Amino acid sequence: MLRTKDLQYRLVHSEAKAVVAYAPYTDEFAPIDGIERLTKFVIGEPRDGWIPLEDAMAKESETLEAADTSRDDMAFLSYTSGTTGNPKGVVHCHGWAYAHLRTAAKNWLCIEEGDLVWATAGPGWQKWIWSPFLSVLGSGVTGFVYYGRFEPEKYLQLLEKHNINVLCCTPTEYRLMAKVPDIGRYHLSHLHSAVSAGEPLNREVIDTFAKHFGVEVRDGYGQTENTLLVGVMKGMPIKPGSMGKPTPGNRVEIIDENGEPCPPGQVGDIAVHIETPALFKYYYKDLERTAMQFRGDYYITGDKARKDEDGYFWFEGRGDDIIISAGYTIGPFEVEDALVKHPAVKECAVVASPDEVRGHVVKAFVVLRDGVDKDDSSLIPALQEHVKQLTAPYKYPRKIEFVDDLPKTASRKIRRVELREREARLVGRSS
Repeated sequence: MLRTKDLQYRLVHSEAKAVVAYAPYTDEFAPIDGIERLTKFVIGEPRDGWIPLEDAMAKESETLEAADTSRDDMAFLSYTSGTTGNPKGVVHCHGWAYAHLRTAAKNWLCIEEGDLVWATAGPGWQKWIWSPFLSVLGSGVTGFVYYGRFEPEKYLQLLEKHNINVLCCTPTEYRLMAKVPDIGRYHLSHLHSAVSAGEPLNREVIDTFAKHFGVEVRDGYGQTENTLLVGVMKGMPIKPGSMGKPTPGNRVEIIDENGEPCPPGQVGDIAVHIETPALFKYYYKDLERTAMQFRGDYYITGDKARKDEDGYFWFEGRGDDIIISAGYTIGPFEVEDALVKHPAVKECAVVASPDEVRGHVVKAFVVLRDGVDKDDSSLIPALQEHVKQLTAPYKYPRKIEFVDDLPKTASRKIRRVELREREARLVGRSS
């Protein structure tokens, strides 16, 4: 959930004229300066100074007077997670909405007539526009809404109780659900499609859902600035750990520093051609930042990946997440994927730790499963050996720190930048 400072930045930057909020969240708006200029609508219990949305709707005509718009007019203003500074306001036009609906609803989410679709994204994020809004309503099906806290067992109970047909979750949600003890006791026979976006999926998640529920969780990749750029479409063979192939209608490449396509196996920048219809128009009030995101005819996502001989993309991390150790290039995801396969590990994040000899070494921050003794002297060597068995030995985490939880953005992405900065400060003080 967005907090007061997040809301204030968005309201001021966007010059919004109105806000709609659920009753339990209206208190977050109270400290915001200048909130009086906004028209405020509340859903649920009445709140002082807020207009009940149902009352306002009852006074309106049942006939919609549609505005005269073109495909290039602004339709959506969404904000990024702001992991490295203030969130960027991202402008999308009406044409983008049609491009996304054509790609995602039928071919990725695989929505069918009569489906009940649960996309867990909150309304403060572009992913909410992707799935609960455009893909669900645009397909004429029913969306399932739940605004309670994420609890793995609660999610599984809801999936079973309400006979959900299509599920779209974050990788973190899937990972924690997959680790619920005796997960097979839940009956999800109505679930025919499950997809994920935000970070790469681990093999464990895919294997667990396939084994117990008979559904393959398919990966996807996109950003606030674009749409579902890469994904495992309906009928495509799944390669666990791969985010799939470029989606229909989108020109996506992996390019080098000169703007040339990389050969298979070479890590480069995930880039989107400027003629791709699902690309954003510009950053709101920041044309200079907009220009900085392009290299020749390509928009640079800031993410690194490689492509295999079959054209599948393999995520390597954010540009600043890549670890260079003793001349080796190491992507954090492969190490994380290996670690979470160990029965003691609940979740983890891998970052670079400064090292006098190697430049950097791999460090893992690990959240252990309940009941695991973090003081067991054999645990760290066991985890390191486990990674060596699943990846090239030079990629194993030379440092491991056990933590109670991992820092995450409001959209539940792991904030590796926070861990990386923390590690740099600690190493700097000790040197």
